[in-house]
Amino acid sequence: MSVNFEERSGPVPCQTPWGQWYQTMEEVFIEVQVLPGTRAKDIKCHLGSKAVSLSVKGQDILKGKFFDCTVSDEGIWTLEDKKLIRIVLMKSNREAGNCWPSLLEGQYSADAWVQDQMQQKLTLERFQRENPGFDFSGANITGNYGGGGPDFSNLGK
Repeated sequence: MSVNFEERSGPVPCQTPWGQWYQTMEEVFIEVQVLPGTRAKDIKCHLGSKAVSLSVKGQDILKGKFFDCTVSDEGIWTLEDKKLIRIVLMKSNREAGNCWPSLLEGQYSADAWVQDQMQQKLTLERFQRENPGFDFSGANITGNYGGGGPDFSNLGK
């Protein structure tokens, strides 16, 4: 049985004071830890194409302009186990290499190492989609990202 690329490689999360966010080529995922026992009626969440506002019991948790545009009518949020708010956003710009360096403009930036890991993951995801029969799970991208491109020399070893 074939395991899909996402399950093999896993997300590259950017930790934040309220939880974490991570991305794929097409989507951005936000996970917000809230007090156990939180109910959906305690949550106010507005997902626009360019901005988000999230408050729980009247306290702002997340508010600002996204790093890039999203498809506003495809964003959703859920409350899981009364302690985790999960937001899924669809990127408007889904071109290969569209890696958000931060969730919001000037806020929740990935540090250099996490940003590099995110970019590598998206590059591998793109190569996997472009070459569906080839297994990239053992691929390594070496060097400073942004130069030359991926090095697949270790595949098949």
